[in-house]
Amino acid sequence: MIFLHSKIMIIVSLELKNFRNYEDLSLVLSPGINLFYGDNAQGKTNILEAIYICATTRSHRSGKDREMIRFGEEEAHIKLLIQKSESKYRLDMHLKKNKAKGIAVNGIPIQRASELFGIVNVICFSPEDLNLIKSGPAERRRFIDFELCQLNKLYVHALISYNKTLEQRNKLLKEIAFQKELMDTLDVWDRQLIHYGGEVIKYREQFIAQLNEIVDKVHYRISGEREKLVIGYEKNVQEKNFAQAILQSRENDLKYKMTNVGPHRDDLSFQVTDQSDKKIDLKKYGSQGQQRSAALSLKLSEIELVKQVAGDYPILLLDDVLSELDIHRQRYLLNSIKHIQTVITCTGLDDFWHLNLNVDQVFQVIQGKVTPDQKRRKI
Repeated sequence: MIFLHSKIMIIVSLELKNFRNYEDLSLVLSPGINLFYGDNAQGKTNILEAIYICATTRSHRSGKDREMIRFGEEEAHIKLLIQKSESKYRLDMHLKKNKAKGIAVNGIPIQRASELFGIVNVICFSPEDLNLIKSGPAERRRFIDFELCQLNKLYVHALISYNKTLEQRNKLLKEIAFQKELMDTLDVWDRQLIHYGGEVIKYREQFIAQLNEIVDKVHYRISGEREKLVIGYEKNVQEKNFAQAILQSRENDLKYKMTNVGPHRDDLSFQVTDQSDKKIDLKKYGSQGQQRSAALSLKLSEIELVKQVAGDYPILLLDDVLSELDIHRQRYLLNSIKHIQTVITCTGLDDFWHLNLNVDQVFQVIQGKVTPDQKRRKI
């Protein structure tokens, strides 16, 4: 990965048209901390989702494009204005009910998502992320893929190609059960799977190694200098052994009509070492507090890794996550993001009084209407 000189990157403005519960919204954001508060189901998270999807083409929540279009409308429009060093970028995204989404950068349509990655990097932190350690392997692979796709376009190509090949190979395995003569074509898909899968494994391995260099120091501070954290890359298969493993697994693959080995079955491990040198597998034996500290360490390490790789800090989206953290973790998180443009959502301001938090802009959200709160600055 290439290291660049530091740049300043911020979201200048956000415009929504028929997105979720917003009919028409235009916001100018501060380069610092922007706080949106209001009751549940009023539309706070929808603002974060719009930013995320405009930066990555995908929602950080589950759902199809048509589900993000306001009820009764045929399409939605998101416009994001980005200031990056001396340059400005306008990102336009049209979500359509029965067609693929349309994406344009500075008015020029793009055909591939990889052309969008790298213009703006965002990191979203929600209560669900606090459960990353104890969630299933699919969630941890999703974490790797989302971050790596923003940082490395070569990984985007390798991952997309691998997933397409995997889909075609699984389809072929089902068809062979009825057409034995198709067996001869399996070797072709195997070679592609091995090639692209090897690339995926290589980039994931590099990513975890870089993350470990940062997360160790971050977690040591969050844990009060009591624990050290190591993230392990649990490969389903080694890159050098992939060809042999695919061949050995062929009988099982044909039996179950699915591909049983490959990076689509990778996972992560999280191990802490305490002051007595006792090692604890957090997925199996970690307390809720330890698991949440590790998840917080992971998110803060992402921020620093983006800075190292991309040359500028990412935009941080905190979706009602502070209420899920204790006072120690709240303060550590907020002290770590003072130099980053941040968009925070919360249900009320009471939880913030004890934090003495300087907020640049405060907005109240009620039923899809966003109102600047001029009276609120220092929470």
